[in-house]
Amino acid sequence: MELSRIAELAKQEAGRKFCSIAHLLTTESLGAAFVSLRKDAAAGVDGVTYADYEEHVVENLIHLHEKVKSKTYRAQPLRRIYIDKDEGGKRPISIPSLEDKIVQRATVDLLNPIFEQDFLDCSYGFRPGRSAHDALDEVGRVICLRPTAYVLELDIRGYFDSIVRQQLMEMVEGRISDASILRLIGKWINVGVVDDGRLLERETGTGQGQIISPLLANLYLHHVLDRWFEDEVKPRLKGFAAEIRYADDAILCFANREDAQRVFDVLPKRFAKYGLTLHPEKTRLLAFGRRAYRQAQRTQTKPATFDFLGFTHLMATSRRGRFVVHVRTMKKRLKRGLKAIADWCRAHCHAPLDHQQQILNAKLRGHFQYYGRPSNYRSLAKFVQEVRRIWRTWLSRRTRGRSLSWPRFVKLLARYPLLRPRITRPWTTSVNRT
Repeated sequence: MELSRIAELAKQEAGRKFCSIAHLLTTESLGAAFVSLRKDAAAGVDGVTYADYEEHVVENLIHLHEKVKSKTYRAQPLRRIYIDKDEGGKRPISIPSLEDKIVQRATVDLLNPIFEQDFLDCSYGFRPGRSAHDALDEVGRVICLRPTAYVLELDIRGYFDSIVRQQLMEMVEGRISDASILRLIGKWINVGVVDDGRLLERETGTGQGQIISPLLANLYLHHVLDRWFEDEVKPRLKGFAAEIRYADDAILCFANREDAQRVFDVLPKRFAKYGLTLHPEKTRLLAFGRRAYRQAQRTQTKPATFDFLGFTHLMATSRRGRFVVHVRTMKKRLKRGLKAIADWCRAHCHAPLDHQQQILNAKLRGHFQYYGRPSNYRSLAKFVQEVRRIWRTWLSRRTRGRSLSWPRFVKLLARYPLLRPRITRPWTTSVNRT
C-alpha cells in the first residue's frame, strides 16, 4: 500500500523528491527480499550461503535491520569472478555478500515505484512487467509497421565499469533526497572488489552483479540516451525515429538517412560527456527495412543484418509476399549453448541414462523458452541436432573404445527421447506471419 502511494505521488509530480522513505526498509521488507533471492546463488567474500543464513533467519534479519536503522551497516567488498564472453575474453562479475544482496533487493523494491514513473516506453531491461521478448516484439513492430529505413546499432564498451559515479548520484538525487538511502547507494557503488585475494578500488563504475546495478544502469542511460533522444534529438529530425533499449543494448531506427547520419556523428560526443565509449566497430549504421530489402533484391546483393539480444535480425518476405523481420539465434550464442551442453555431457557421461535425459531435456526446454521465437525454428532444429550428436559422442566414451553406432543410438533415443524443437513465443503482429 505504501509503495503504491509512493508510485502515485511520483507519477503526479515529475520533479518531486522523496526525502523520507528509508523507514520503509523494515524487517518485513528485508525478509521479503531474502525470500526472493536465488537459493543457489554464489556466496560473497564472507562465504555465507542462503542455507547458512536461513538457519537463523529471523534473528539474522532483526540484527540486519538494526544495523541499517542505526547506520552501522557496512557494505562488504565484492568478490570478483570472470565468465566467458561470446566474442572471446572474460567478463568481470562482482558478487556481493548475502546481507548486501538482501538490503539491495529491498532498496530496489522501494525505488522502483519512483523511477518507473520516469522511465520511457523505449526501455525494457530489468523493469517490472517487461522482458527481452517485449523489446524484440517492438523491434518487429517498429521496422515492419513504421517507415524504418535505417538502423543504428549501439555497443557501449565496458558499460557498467565506465559509469561516472558523481553523475550517477546526481541523477539519483533528482528524485531521492533521503540521506539514508543516498548513503546506502554510495556505499554500494564505491565498495572495493576482491580479485584473486587483492582488494581493488576503482573510481568509476558500479559492479555488474550487484542487485542495485541494473536499476542504476537503467537510470544512467535514461538520462544519457533515452531522455536526450526523446526531448532534444527527435524534435530536430526531419522524419520518423525510434529507440528500443534493453539495459545497455540499444538500436535506433530512422526513416531518413540524413537524420540517422547526424545522430551517428553526435553520439560519441554525447556518450563521452558521461564517461562512456562506443565500440567503433560494433556501433554501425545500416540500411534496414522494406526499402533496403527491395534495393538488395534489385541489385542482387546480400541484405544487411544486425544483432540484438541474442538474435540476428534478417529482412525477408512472408508467404503472402509481405516484408517481415525474421530472427536466427546468433552464431556466438548457439556455439556458447552447445559448449555448455558438451561440458555437462563430458562431466556426467557415466551418470544413469534417465538422469542424463532429464537434465538434457531441462536444458533444451530452457533454450526453447528464450530462443523459441516463431521464425527461429531452423536454429532450434540445428541446436537439437547438435545436442543429439554431442550426447552420442560422450556416450561412446563410456563404452571403452567401442563407438556407439547410429542404429544403436536411435534405439536409445526411442527409450530416452530428447525434446523436439518447439516454438514457445507467439506471433505478435499479423505483419510478421509467414
